Amino acid sequence: MSTEELDIQDSEEQEGLDSDDYQDHQQIVIDPKQAPLRIDKFLMDRLMKVSRNRLQNAIRSGSILVDDKEVKPNFKVKPGQVITLILPKPPQEHLGPVQPEDIPLDIRYEDDDLMVVYKPPGMVVHPGVGHPNGTLVNALAYHFKDLPVMKGNDPDRIGLVHRIDKNTSGLLVVAKTDYSMTHLAKQFYNHTVDRTYQALVWGEPDPPNGTITANVGRHPRFRKLFTVFPEGDEGKWAVTHYKTLEGMYYVSLIECRLETGRTHQIRIHMQHLGHPLFSDDKYGGDQIVKGTVFSKYKKFVENCFTVMPRQALHAKSLGFTHPVSGERLHFETDLPEDFAAVMEKWRTYVNSRKTL
Repeated sequence: MSTEELDIQDSEEQEGLDSDDYQDHQQIVIDPKQAPLRIDKFLMDRLMKVSRNRLQNAIRSGSILVDDKEVKPNFKVKPGQVITLILPKPPQEHLGPVQPEDIPLDIRYEDDDLMVVYKPPGMVVHPGVGHPNGTLVNALAYHFKDLPVMKGNDPDRIGLVHRIDKNTSGLLVVAKTDYSMTHLAKQFYNHTVDRTYQALVWGEPDPPNGTITANVGRHPRFRKLFTVFPEGDEGKWAVTHYKTLEGMYYVSLIECRLETGRTHQIRIHMQHLGHPLFSDDKYGGDQIVKGTVFSKYKKFVENCFTVMPRQALHAKSLGFTHPVSGERLHFETDLPEDFAAVMEKWRTYVNSRKTL
């Protein structure tokens, strides 16, 4: 595949941001000559296009710290203090307002502050080049229009603080208020959100359980792909914990728990380990990596690719602290039909080989 083809493919899938790119982290050192001033007023003068209400919500949620300590909106800053901010990044303005579309949503949980939705495989999360509509955000915009207008709620800013790829299925949390969005953004930044994925990979990882720590970043030659930088001098720090749930010699069902949320992290880390995700056409999983060259086996694998023409990756569970109640919430979802069907095909194939 040429570089140009990869560019087109990436623009169609809109796979460019990882969950950690949804948060803006910065520090401000107070000038030695600064007179005492309320922190919300001080930041309004320093930050472009951030309302006072949004800043106050961020302060109350603990996303704005002074000398690493939480403060109140009426706190007065003093010379030499260090303000640390973890705020959700603003939407991409060049895309224009989000157009609401009547697309069915699979809502697994909803209250006044947030919702948890299931994203099916094949659905793009954000509108963008190649996908101006038909996305999860378009569906959310339609759903949100029927909600009462809450203080700080912006209909053109749907509260996503993380994402999953177009062809990955699974759970996403959506904030419905600025306060919830800022609070959740801080949890993602601090890596206190529990996320587990299930993936079907080629072969059987050895050891069956382990941790992959390797920086990931854009490929130096193919800018629409990502790769591992083992030396750690490039890319972003990334950690994936994995364990084998079911080994079937040719393929294995594994569970991955993320500490970081880099773009294509699981896909790249497992490829780096020598076990690319089954049917992953970007990272070598759409070829026969393990098994024989016999035509019957090749036909069987190709049939599996037809059943599941996407990477075998599913965002299985999601756990976080509710921004308002403080309750720890946990959600799980079953494998989608195509993933479950391929699993059954492999089980049947492996069991038939054992009886020969």
